[in-house]
Amino acid sequence: MQQQSEITPTIFMHIKTLLAAALAVLASATAPLAQAQGKPIRLIVPYAAGGPIDITARALAERVRDTLGPVIIDNRPGAGGNIGADAVAKAAPDGLTIGIAATATHAVNPWLYGKMPYNAATDFAPITQMVRVPNVLVMNAETAQRLKISSVSDLIAYARANPAKLNYGSGGNGSAGHLAGEMFKKEAGIFAVHIPYNGGNPAQLALLSGQVDFNFDNLATAAPNIRSGKLKAIAVTTLKGVSALPGTPPVADTLKGFAIDTWWGLVAPAATPKDVVARLNQAFVAALNAPETKTRFATLLAEPAPSTPEDFGAFMNSERSKYEGLVKASGARVD
Repeated sequence: MQQQSEITPTIFMHIKTLLAAALAVLASATAPLAQAQGKPIRLIVPYAAGGPIDITARALAERVRDTLGPVIIDNRPGAGGNIGADAVAKAAPDGLTIGIAATATHAVNPWLYGKMPYNAATDFAPITQMVRVPNVLVMNAETAQRLKISSVSDLIAYARANPAKLNYGSGGNGSAGHLAGEMFKKEAGIFAVHIPYNGGNPAQLALLSGQVDFNFDNLATAAPNIRSGKLKAIAVTTLKGVSALPGTPPVADTLKGFAIDTWWGLVAPAATPKDVVARLNQAFVAALNAPETKTRFATLLAEPAPSTPEDFGAFMNSERSKYEGLVKASGARVD
């Protein structure tokens, strides 16, 4: 008869230690990321509090609390977003510091600024795109009526028939509105004088008062005055129409392929481990897909645009390539 082996106290303690270690690893893998490391996640927003980017970041921070733990918003405005973006690039790559990458910080500024504190192409690990917000070509409603302009074709025809009589405003040299205007002029084969203002709000006030003829503005910013009838929406800058402005055609219906809008997303420092990036992506994509998020973002006329890290990285590369030509053609430069 075969003798049964006995589990000695030493073997029992060894098994107990292995089980405890395995449970600890499992708990670490399933616990919120911040809790697992004993610290909250810091999400750096490279713009001031209260704007659309800040509002969407705070909304997502609340929605990922159960999966990632506390996420603290850290606003670092300045230098067109470069100060905040640089803080992300130089942070420890442990998944506890992430940040916002936006059109300006990761597509425009590398060509606009003579000296950059970070490399937008290599210093970041993409997590997911968050949002896309259409821009809109708008005119002062009275000006549009006086000049009999109600479409992109009308605006182009007037500009060609009246050389150098039109002007447009923007939030400054190298701003999204400036570059959209230069892209429009190039594609349409027209000329209009660019008048830069110190920010988007002064540029819109200039349009409302009739000091400039048209602007390319962020839809979220322009929408209240469009609804009130003070501004006329001529066209949106996305390839297709947007539900927030039913009946307003895209510029691309007249100028094939014309597309220039505002976007932002999440990035981490470049050396952040891939498994950590994957976990962040999973949590934030789930939050972006939540019906409550879509409803909240709709109030800002912003559309959630969740993506894989690879797709977001490829998208930012293509945007940098597009804006390289636009910034150089505009002549805008910040030294």
